[in-house]
Order: sequence, then structure tokens, then C-alpha cells
Amino acid sequence: MPGRTPPPFILAMAIILALCGAALLAGGVWLLTHGGSAYYVIASVLFLVTALLLYRRKPEALAVYAALVVGTLIWALYEVGFDWWPLAARGDVVFILGALLLLPVVTRELGRRSVADALDGRHPTAPSALRGTGAMLSGSLVVAVAVAATSWFVDLHRTEGELPGVRTRVAGDAQGIPAGEWQAYGRTQGGQRWSPLADITPANVSDLEEAWQFHTGDKPQPGDPKETTFEVTPLKIGERLYLCTPHQSVIALNATTGEEVWRYDPRIQGELALQHLTCRGLAYQPPGAAPAADAQPAPTQATAENPNAPAGTASELSAQGGLTAPQERGQSGAPTEGAPARQEGGAADPGLPVATASAETAVCDAKLFMPTADARLIALDPETGHVCSNFGGGDGQIDLWTSMPNVNPGSYYSTSPPIVMDNLVVVGGTVLDNVSTAEASGVIRAFDISTGQLVWNWDSGNPNETAPLPEGQTYTPNSPNSWSIMSADPQLGLVYVPLGNQPPDQWGANRSENVERYSSAVVALDIRTGQARWHFQTVHHDLWDYDVPAQASLIDLPINGETIPALVQPTKQGELFVLDRRTGQPVLPVTEKRAPGGAVAPDHTAPTQPVSQASFDPKALREKDMWGATMFDQLLCRIAFHSYRYDGRFTPPSLQGSIIYPGNFGVFNWGSVAVDPQRAVLFGTPAHLAFLSTLVPRPKDETLVVNQQKPEGALPALNENFGAPYAINLRPFTSVLGLPCQAPPWGNVAGVDLTTGETVWMHKNGTVRDAAPFPMIPFEMGVPNLGGPIMTAGGVAFLSGTLDYYVRGYDVTSGKELWRSRLPAGGQSTPMTYRGADGRQYLLVIAGGHGSLGTKRGDSVIAYALPKQ
Repeated sequence: MPGRTPPPFILAMAIILALCGAALLAGGVWLLTHGGSAYYVIASVLFLVTALLLYRRKPEALAVYAALVVGTLIWALYEVGFDWWPLAARGDVVFILGALLLLPVVTRELGRRSVADALDGRHPTAPSALRGTGAMLSGSLVVAVAVAATSWFVDLHRTEGELPGVRTRVAGDAQGIPAGEWQAYGRTQGGQRWSPLADITPANVSDLEEAWQFHTGDKPQPGDPKETTFEVTPLKIGERLYLCTPHQSVIALNATTGEEVWRYDPRIQGELALQHLTCRGLAYQPPGAAPAADAQPAPTQATAENPNAPAGTASELSAQGGLTAPQERGQSGAPTEGAPARQEGGAADPGLPVATASAETAVCDAKLFMPTADARLIALDPETGHVCSNFGGGDGQIDLWTSMPNVNPGSYYSTSPPIVMDNLVVVGGTVLDNVSTAEASGVIRAFDISTGQLVWNWDSGNPNETAPLPEGQTYTPNSPNSWSIMSADPQLGLVYVPLGNQPPDQWGANRSENVERYSSAVVALDIRTGQARWHFQTVHHDLWDYDVPAQASLIDLPINGETIPALVQPTKQGELFVLDRRTGQPVLPVTEKRAPGGAVAPDHTAPTQPVSQASFDPKALREKDMWGATMFDQLLCRIAFHSYRYDGRFTPPSLQGSIIYPGNFGVFNWGSVAVDPQRAVLFGTPAHLAFLSTLVPRPKDETLVVNQQKPEGALPALNENFGAPYAINLRPFTSVLGLPCQAPPWGNVAGVDLTTGETVWMHKNGTVRDAAPFPMIPFEMGVPNLGGPIMTAGGVAFLSGTLDYYVRGYDVTSGKELWRSRLPAGGQSTPMTYRGADGRQYLLVIAGGHGSLGTKRGDSVIAYALPKQ
């Protein structure tokens, strides 16, 4: 009887519906009063009415719920169209509960005969899935299924097209590198990540099979920082592969069989203040290079970048008194108030091991250069792995702490391989991000490749003084650094340096004129003198940790009937700046667009920011772009969207918290892009993830305000910004379930015509198989990638850095995925390809994982090849 307590299942359903309605009402009222969607308030009422009618066993409960289904469907289509994942998040709970309401255990209890019915002689008929109000609900669910099925076959984010074919033929041994070798991080110093090998094609790439697998034995160790990563791209020289591991071992392998030839352990000193522990690669000096003293470069001419630059090399000008070393800005005074204590600058780190003291030595003609986590640059013999005794004054190494301010072992070192050109080895380095205002310098230094003697130094904090520092002086503390990979043009005599930001990244009130000029810029340095020929700033007054994260790719582009020597610079904010690498002037148009203001005083924002014609700048987020696994976490993401400050791209950090989109994970990061010099096209992996950036006031001491406890050992307290007025709370913009608050796709592959800047095709890329915080079906949702792509003359691109553990092969022309192979761990590195002694083309992939991304750790080096004929 209706007056009695309903059966258990109906009671449970009524309670669930009532709880859903109450939750939606509470959140929906807040959202509506803050300018958000009214849907959640309306839906909450329908949930509550359905719950009441169901409790009373009224058939009308199904009709009301049918109205909820139809209304939800209309609202969802209005907001997102036939976009499957946003539709699913809006309707999954509604659909599931509706299906449960059609179960016979529910419908047969609705419309039971009451006392009044009996007295009046009425015999109500219970609804079912095909009768009465149940049929209404069934119809609404069928329509919902039809819409969902349609959206499953519609991809609103997909761009279709075909990239052009070969425009210009390029010799296989261009720049003197044999076609079957990979002698630098990007194969050449130009950073194209393109191989002239063409054995693997779209027609046969699906036949690739594992040829061999090698395990380095590099395992996690106590005291490792969270961001311990296997990011190396090995070199292939002669018949050997050369690679370095996260814990800094250098290993030589037989390129055809994968057998170990030799191994070198630099014996890194004890506890280090490491933010990252990685090695992206080695640098190679071929045999027969002449000593720098024998080279006589032409005098430097004054340039627009530095019109007062004197003529001559840095060493010559120093001897003539033509250059003066920094006297004040470069000196390191007392540490910034509140910053952790550092050693006095101006002297090398006294605790450094000496390479020649703990290893066999050799007199080297050819050399491998290995930057280490304790800030050394070690030279090794490629043949034996022995330390080069004819380098670094007999030590086989250079101490990169020399003349550095704020010596704190581990807080500065080069995570990326140096550049070798014109008998010089050019080295940058990373400093601790957002730890303090008293960090090492971001100076770029060039050393004689034979002796290890310092030839010039370019310090962005004091850019016009490039002569080697006199003893006892130090470089500018905290100046913008180059943590990523440099590229070089030997013909122009230029080294292209991607510069980061001055720490702290999100607070810039006290930056100097030079810092403002060079932060987040690509800078072209004269290899002879270290003087800046030109620079191009990719972000003005960077408050977002956008840096310049990637190696620039050098390519000659056929545009308007002429060939232009160009440089393609990917950025975290999604721009692809295509510049004339001789002058730094844009080849594809760059416009300055208005940017949001309102930084926390006394800081400020730049009024405009540069935007390229070739751009993956994502559309500004809207409330309807918020997402979740269910309507409830989506509602919470909508509430969060209105709770934080968001004025579009370049919204400054704030005390209330700001949404930064794209976040500092980057649309592009250190993996950069691949460019094909014959087709003048680009293969990229744009990712789009929003982050939250909140300034947290801090006292002028070492109190922790964003970390709950002090890190173990010597590891730094990240994001505390000791010495600054604010720490920074920086994290991904995610739901309570740990999923991104913005709708997918979050990662894509894309093909760009570099002569026009047009994105010809773009497809979502990667599954959530290994990325979700809870078990999920491995849907192709498009996940972020960290690590670079490569392309080949065979028309195939390869990529291993997605958050699922696969290496994939793609048709460069269309972007279609043609092949994939499961990896034993995360593949957050850039693959490479080469020819083995057996004549086969090999694809080499590193599978070692990434600590910060949480991908599985490993130690695998895997080679793939086509079956032997």
C-alpha cells in the first residue's frame, strides 16, 4: 500500500536520487549565483521530485525522470554538440539511474492499488519499460543512446589533410654526418630530429619487430629526487651507441647486437640538492679537430643586438683590454635574506671528485662529453670509455662551479648535452626552480675542446662582458639559465640558446633590465666571441614558468621563390616561432596581442604578448569546457573554474589562485618537434593541460609555507621561494577524482606546413590505459606527451613519450597511426634511428619512466627493425 514503507530496492533508489538532488542543489545554487549554468538547479529539482514520487510509488516518477533525461540531453548538445567525452560526463549518471528505474523490481511496485482505488473500483496498471510512463522513460533513454552512438563516430577535434611531398632534395650525408648515424641530440647540431634513412616506410612499418633489448641496471636509489627520469637520446657513431643513465653512468653498446662494450661510472659525490636527476644525452667531438689556438676566426662586427661590440675573439679582446669583466653585478654578496645558506662563490666546489683519479685514462683524439649532476663536464674516449687525460688540465674534467655564486652542490648542473662547434664545447645549465632568490648563475660558457680552458662566457645578467672572469669574481646570481638543448649553425657561426626564466618564476617585481630583456628568449651567440648577435623574446615578463623549453630546429624553407635559413622555436605556450636564423626576424608573421593585467603589486604584467602565425594556442577555457567522470565532479570543476581567477592565456598568478592555460607542463616541452628538410613540414605533439598558480605570502625566514615537511637529506624545498615575498602553490587543475578538469583531448599529434604555418592535420593521440588514477578501459582520449618525435625520409614519424607505454609509428603525410608496440615502462624520451652493421635500419627507444609524471620506472633500451631478408 502507498502509505507503507516501499520495498528495499525502491527505498534505496529513492535515497540515491534524493542525495543526487541535494548535492546538485547545493552546488548548483552556488554556481548559479556566480554566473554559471542553471542546469544543475533545475536537474536537482527533478531529481528530488522523482525521489519523492518514487518513495510514494507513483508511476509519474518515471515521467519526471524522462523529462530529466530529455532536458539533460538538450542542455548537453547545446553546450558541447556531438562531442562524446563531454556528453558522457553530463549524462552517464542520469542514464544509469534511468536504466535502473526501468527494472521490473521498480516498475511492478509503481501504481499498486490503494484503499481509495479499491473503494472507487479502480484497477491501475503498473508501468513497464514498454508501457505507460515507463515507455516515456525508455524512449528518452533510446534517444540518449542514439545521440551517444552518433557522437562516438564524430571527432570534433580532428583536423584532416595531407602534408606536401618532397620539395627539395637533401644529401644523406649533409653536414658531414653519415646517413646511418646519429651524432648529436637532434641527430645534427641543427636539431631537426630527421633521418635520411628510408628503409622503413608507411607500407612496411607494421612489420617492425624487436631486434634486441638491453637493461642498463640503473635502478631507483635512496635520496633520489622525485623527478628522476631516463630521458636520454643515444648517439650512434660508427658501430656503437653511446648513452647516459639517470644516475650518470655512460654506456657504449654494439649498435647491431645491443651487447655492452664498456661502461663508465663518474662516481657522483654524495648528497646533492637536486630538483631533477637526468641526463638527456652526450656530445661528440670527432677525431682530428684542430686545437682552438690554431684557429683564427674573423673579427666580430658590431650588430644590432650589441652595436658597441668590439672586433676580435673574446680571448684576443681580453688580452687587448677590449673587454672588461663584470665588477659588481657579477659578484655574489651576502645571500638574500631568508634564503638557505650557500657557500661563498668564486671558487670551484672543493668536494668534487677528480675523473682521472678514479678511472683509467687515455690521450683522446675524439671525445665524448658527459655533463654530470655534481656540475662537472667529463671528457671520455669513445673507443675505450677511459677519461681523457689531455683535457681539463690533466683532470679529464671541467669544474662548472668555477666562478659561480651561491655554491650549493646539486643546485646547478647541465641536464642537457653541450654543443660542440669550432673547437669549442659550449655548456649551459639548470638552476633550482622556485627554491630561493640566491641561486647560481645561468651563464653560458665555451671551453677549448682540447684543453678545457675557458674561452668566453655569456651571462644574461651582464651580457656585454664575455671575456673570461678574472680570478675571485663571480657571475651574476640568479640570471636566466639554459636548461634545455642548444642548437648551432656552423656556417653562420651561431649557437642558439633557449633561455629560461629567472627564479622565482611567478614573481618578477625585482628583475633587472637585462633579465627582462633575455628571460624566455632564444639568443643567437657568436661562437667566436660569445657576443649576442640577436635575441627573440617568446614571452614578455614571464610569470608562468614558460621558459624556452625546447631545442630550436634549423631548416631552410622555400618561401616566395627564395630559400630562407630558418629557425623553428617551439614554446610552452603553444607558439611555433619561425625566424630567420641569421637575424632573428620572423619568417612567419608574429603579432603582439593584448594580455591580461592585474599582477599582485608591486609586480606587473606585460601589456602584450607575441603570437605566431604558426600557433597551437588553445581556445580560452569556458565553464562548459569543464569535465569530469560524472556530473558531480564536473560540477565541482565548474565551481572551481569560477572560484579561481581566469582572464584567458597569460592570466597572472594571484593570491586567490589563477588558472594558467596552457600550464607550465607546456604545449611543447624539452622533446621539441621534428622537421623534415626535404618537405618543409613539422611533426609536433601539442598538449593542453591547465594548471593552478597561487601566490602564498611568506615570512623572511626559512619557514616552510607550501611544503608540509622538510625534504629528506639535501633535497631542496621546492616552490618555497626563500628570499621572495611569496611562495608558489603550483599544481594541475584536476577534479576530486584526479582527472583533468578540462575536457579531453589533452594530447595530440599534428602536422604543420612550415612555409605557411598551417596545421594541415591534427589527431588526438594516446590512451588512458596507464594514465588514469583508477582502472579505466584504454579509450583513445588523447593524453599528454613528454619526449620528442623523430621523422625519416621514408615518410614515417615515431614517438614514445605518451603517458601510456607505447612506441608508435605514423604516416607523416596524413598523421595516421600505422604501428604501435607495448613498452615495459614509460617512454619519456626521444627515439632515434640508425643503420646497423647488418644493413638494417633500426629504431631505438628508451623505456625508463618519469618520476614527476608517475609513469613506470625502468631501464630498457629497445631496438626495433624490419625482419631480416
